Amino acid sequence: MVTLYEHPLSPYARKVKIALWEKGIPFESHMPDLFGDAPKEFAAASPRLEVPTLVADGLSLFDSTIILEYLEDRYPEPPLRAADPADRARARMLEELADTQLEATAWALAEVRFFGRATGAQAEELTAAASAVVARHFDRLERELSTREFLNGPAFGLGDIAFIPLVAALQFFGLQPGPERPRLSAWLGRMFERDSVQKDQAAAMEAVAGFSTAATGGSGRRIVRQYRDHRLEWMMKHGGADIVRDGVANGSIKFPPDA
Repeated sequence: MVTLYEHPLSPYARKVKIALWEKGIPFESHMPDLFGDAPKEFAAASPRLEVPTLVADGLSLFDSTIILEYLEDRYPEPPLRAADPADRARARMLEELADTQLEATAWALAEVRFFGRATGAQAEELTAAASAVVARHFDRLERELSTREFLNGPAFGLGDIAFIPLVAALQFFGLQPGPERPRLSAWLGRMFERDSVQKDQAAAMEAVAGFSTAATGGSGRRIVRQYRDHRLEWMMKHGGADIVRDGVANGSIKFPPDA
């Protein structure tokens, strides 16, 4: 049995779950406590204490891209990598942009909207910066879809999976492709027709209410968020240096441990 440590609101974990469902691979899901002390089993499997982490065939794998590559090699049918080398390389570049830029933007929006790390003018400035970044990415995706039905190439695959959770999550913040990007809007509609995406979205929406309560302090717990390089870079570039400094000082922001 494949074991997946995940969280329904992690876009990285969502990528892996969609791929597992698309390939019909049974898996056992565990949601470790990401805001407190990590369970021993999770800490042993994930040296960075991050989701997703996949345990299978005697291996413990972290990083969503590495996991997806393993799944594609281990379970090649149905294929999620494009057959054409150029399409495959282009999909990898898109996944890199999704993982390091668009995810960081969605993360920053959550820091402002859910966790209240900025208020007033600073919150408005960060939200405006995030909206501008999202618009640029949406414009690029619209162009990518001008000559193909899927971001991955001729068929659905990893290039699409990289963006589905993020585009869906950004809708929660009121950022949508809109009528000015008809190809991207049509693509998103097609994605939500897939059973794997419907399952993923249902799990995410179920988790949103509890996550919102925890984020606003309703759970009575101290919430600690783990920053990585791209998230830190986003905040430093867009006027959130004091947010990071204050979060580190009061213990509500942490960094991954050394592996």
